[in-house]
Amino acid sequence: QVQLVESGGGLVQAGGSLRLSCAASGRTFSSYNMGWFRQAPGKEREFVASINWSSGRTNYVDSVKGRFTISRDVPKNTVYLQMNSLKPEDTAVYYCAVRPLTTTPSTYDYWGQGTQVTVSS
Repeated sequence: QVQLVESGGGLVQAGGSLRLSCAASGRTFSSYNMGWFRQAPGKEREFVASINWSSGRTNYVDSVKGRFTISRDVPKNTVYLQMNSLKPEDTAVYYCAVRPLTTTPSTYDYWGQGTQVTVSS
């Protein structure tokens, strides 16, 4: 099993910044991505960003490009999401997840408990 623990959420004014962290432990994989997702009230969960653990290659949803940065600390098994220029529409519960790339199909199989981000206008 994989355990994921998110932290860093909170209340911030529009235009402010937050950094989310997600510490992973337990089972490891030879090849995987880690991702951040979010779910706002009454909406479906949506992809925000991902990073390939080996290469560091990143991917973002268009709405956060230029504002959010995903990064990783390999020795600490931790992934971060630096969120700048936050907007009220970024308000959501943010989840980190692991997608093993060695399974078929390859899906995000492991999820954290989520951390609330609230952006006030």
